[in-house]
Amino acid sequence: MASTQGIDHTAVDEPTVNRRQMRNVYIASLAGTTVEFYDFIVFGAAASLVFGAVFFSSLSPSVGTIASFAILASGYAARPLGGIIFGHLGDKMGRKATLMWTMGLMGGSTVLIGLIPPSAQIGVLAPILLVVLRLVQGIAVGGEWGGAMMIAVEHAPAKRRGIFGGAAPLGSGLGVLLAYGMIALVSNLGNEAFLSWGWRVPFLLSSVLIGLGFYVRLKIEESPVFTAAKKQAHMQDTSAALPKTRIPLFELFRERPKALLLGIGISCGPFMAQAILTTSMIAYATTQYHIDRSLLLILLNVSLAIMCCTMPVFAWLGDRIGRRKVFIPAVILFGVFSFAMFPLLETGSTPVILTTFIIGMSILNPAAQVTYGTILTEQFPTRFRLTGAGVSYQFAGLVGGGLGPFLAAIFFAEGGLGPVATSVMVSSFCALSLLCVVIVADGRKTELTDI
Repeated sequence: MASTQGIDHTAVDEPTVNRRQMRNVYIASLAGTTVEFYDFIVFGAAASLVFGAVFFSSLSPSVGTIASFAILASGYAARPLGGIIFGHLGDKMGRKATLMWTMGLMGGSTVLIGLIPPSAQIGVLAPILLVVLRLVQGIAVGGEWGGAMMIAVEHAPAKRRGIFGGAAPLGSGLGVLLAYGMIALVSNLGNEAFLSWGWRVPFLLSSVLIGLGFYVRLKIEESPVFTAAKKQAHMQDTSAALPKTRIPLFELFRERPKALLLGIGISCGPFMAQAILTTSMIAYATTQYHIDRSLLLILLNVSLAIMCCTMPVFAWLGDRIGRRKVFIPAVILFGVFSFAMFPLLETGSTPVILTTFIIGMSILNPAAQVTYGTILTEQFPTRFRLTGAGVSYQFAGLVGGGLGPFLAAIFFAEGGLGPVATSVMVSSFCALSLLCVVIVADGRKTELTDI
């Protein structure tokens, strides 16, 4: 832990917020991440179902799928950059401003993706535009998660940090549900209509959602923990802990490199398991076993709806018994379950596939996801907390959410290693997450102003 010697915490007004403001903050974190992750995940759903045919029509279906997932991975590759950029701005200027910028970038890029003509009309320019806009999406969502976590957790009392920290994961879950729900809805139009224009509707809908997100976020106040730290910095210009001229990323590398690496390790296992479950398995089922696309999306949406109910429960449980006691069993079981996912899918049985999605997405994923965000937040001091937690999470997203599905697409290609190799990959990263979370300190009882 970094020292905060030289800071007189009694000289800073104790951060206080009223219940209405806390409610507004929770809603803003929830609603904002819902919109942002809707935009980000609807791309993943479209990549697994339609982008190969629309933007890579000259390639074989398997190669087109690999190309689509490569572009999908590029968004995850840009997420750490977003975490660095908006982490810096959030740690220097405040949490609230970053949330407005990330939402604007995400909404604009998503709407433009829905307007890109197919490669049959504009040739190679189509996939180029898709890559550029996907990178903008990645930068935006890379800054979103950290800002939403900070604004919620830093407003919360210590005994309720898990509940408030669960707002961003719950919002991301709702965003995923909404994204797949919209894709499932338009996929019922029929294959020709879906490929020609139907897939564009969920992207264009983002313009409405972004407007609602802006309205909600304009009503919240800045984080009281950040405000107190900023006030302290002005009171003690010569303080070694809160200097006026600083680069949060450099301070993170200098003071908490171990916490950064452990944070990446904690998140990448469940991140990869969730990404494989919601993208690669659907692509695999539709191309290899010709399972009806609409049926898969309906079953996935059922599990996502249940997940949105279980997330607050796991967040509450993390406050009650400890977040690591919730996370550790979840990540162990996720690693084991990765070997059962594909054999269960191959049965083609609707009840079995639904059960598979429920186990993975309604139980194991929320238990891991709703806890590791707050765990990361509690590992870093205020002056570079957004940078530390955000960069940790986004690099994990690059490995788990970007590299994982891309490698899985290669494994599933003709002559590839198949689902067994994918399961080995997922379970290995879950084992890494287990090791890392055992090493980190339990920050439940630590005041954020004291870290």
